[in-house]
Amino acid sequence: MDLVISTDVLAAFCERAAQFDFVTVDTEFLRETTYWPKLCLIQAATPEEVILIDPLSPGVDLSPFFVLLADPNVTKVFHAARQDIEIFVKLTGKVPVNIFDTQIAASVCGFGDSVSYDNLVRSITNVELDKSSRFTDWSARPLSEKQRLYAAADVTHLRDIYLELRRQVDATKRWDWVEDELGVLRNIDTYVIQPDQAWERLKLKINRPRDLAALKLLAGWREKRAQDGDQPRSRVLKDDVLYELAMQRPLTPDAFDKLRAVPRGFGRSAAAGEIMSILKQVEGLDKSDLPHLPDRYRGPSPKGAVGDLIRVLLKSVADQHGVAARIIATSDEIDALVLDDDADVPALKGWRRKLFGDKALDIKHGRVGLVATRKGVIEFAVKDTTPAE
Repeated sequence: MDLVISTDVLAAFCERAAQFDFVTVDTEFLRETTYWPKLCLIQAATPEEVILIDPLSPGVDLSPFFVLLADPNVTKVFHAARQDIEIFVKLTGKVPVNIFDTQIAASVCGFGDSVSYDNLVRSITNVELDKSSRFTDWSARPLSEKQRLYAAADVTHLRDIYLELRRQVDATKRWDWVEDELGVLRNIDTYVIQPDQAWERLKLKINRPRDLAALKLLAGWREKRAQDGDQPRSRVLKDDVLYELAMQRPLTPDAFDKLRAVPRGFGRSAAAGEIMSILKQVEGLDKSDLPHLPDRYRGPSPKGAVGDLIRVLLKSVADQHGVAARIIATSDEIDALVLDDDADVPALKGWRRKLFGDKALDIKHGRVGLVATRKGVIEFAVKDTTPAE
């Protein structure tokens, strides 16, 4: 199978593709040494043909394909679409229009959470894929015949998977489930990380306002440096280094030498100079200008009996509807809703709230109980035993 290295050939394919209801799309890229993914190959298929587009060829202008991605009359079908869409957002500034993710659809049809493409192919088409080319260098040219066949398979079988999953979603009437999940993929903020928001991705806890102020500024500095230099965040500074810098706040080159997280001599580097400027800024902040730490919850532990009951409910609901429990709610989300009735978590939004979230809050507040039977766990209303006034 030849690579498309001509804009005219690509444009002709895109004109034909626009006549169909859907086109399947996949990409091959490299990201190990860069911040932004380096696009190496685009695969696309209509019900009648498949092409491999070489974005590294100087003779290819991808504009006709971007027009196809923006066509609202053609559904763009991906599997595990997030990284593919991130590439197109970087190239065009826009999210492809009218997208469908088979991994999302599969999750609401009972195939499990984050099911892989090859497992879906096996389950739906009874074909066993050869995945030995998965980790080859997609930037090297020429591509081998084996690589091309592997790449083409990622969009040819996707056609059958899409049609079958559409049928199953129709049969189960779970389009609202799918639409809720696709909403995240359609939001451009999913793919564009602003440096001043980079600290929100970090997981470790900070217990002092000035430490948090430092962490926010350091995370933003790292994000911008990574973006500007097109290098992974970890190549700039690892997360544990950010935390140590935020808490220790070294203000001299010698102070850096006392830290475990950085190599000796780092304090005399240009990066350390920028960090020290940031930390001096933090030290100069008035207390009134420091960020507020989240309020500490002082009620029952989410790891206690209430959380355990809600986890039993989750398993019961998941079993009843034939889906993986994690698709409905994660353990962290259960902890959050135990702590806060209005927690900003998916389990308390959309179809998940109707299916599970409202029941979880009823259990939390003693309005609903659970009983084990031979047929499984059953919910029952709890009598109000509050004395009448």
